[in-house]
Amino acid sequence: MTRRRWVYRDGIAIEVDLNYVPKDRGQNTDGVLWNDRLYQDDGDPRYNSRASHRQYMKDNDLSMACDFTQTWQKSAEQRQNISKGIDPSRARDVAQAFEKLRR
Repeated sequence: MTRRRWVYRDGIAIEVDLNYVPKDRGQNTDGVLWNDRLYQDDGDPRYNSRASHRQYMKDNDLSMACDFTQTWQKSAEQRQNISKGIDPSRARDVAQAFEKLRR
């Protein structure tokens, strides 16, 4: 089996030689992905860092989707438990029904 190597350009896979070395494409802008440059370079007068953005959101009673990660995860677990027949309120409901019938 022969080895093959591929590079992706604009979402298209192109086969290249095993010795292929990519050409320098100029300035690397990947840094925007993992630091506050987006906030600094955005030019928004309301905030210029993650901390100031977070405070702005808090001051204006706003939220982002990432604020609800745990909420969605807990809800998914509850849905799975209900589909499996695990319902913590069921035992209490049955006990109340028996008590009501006993009276």
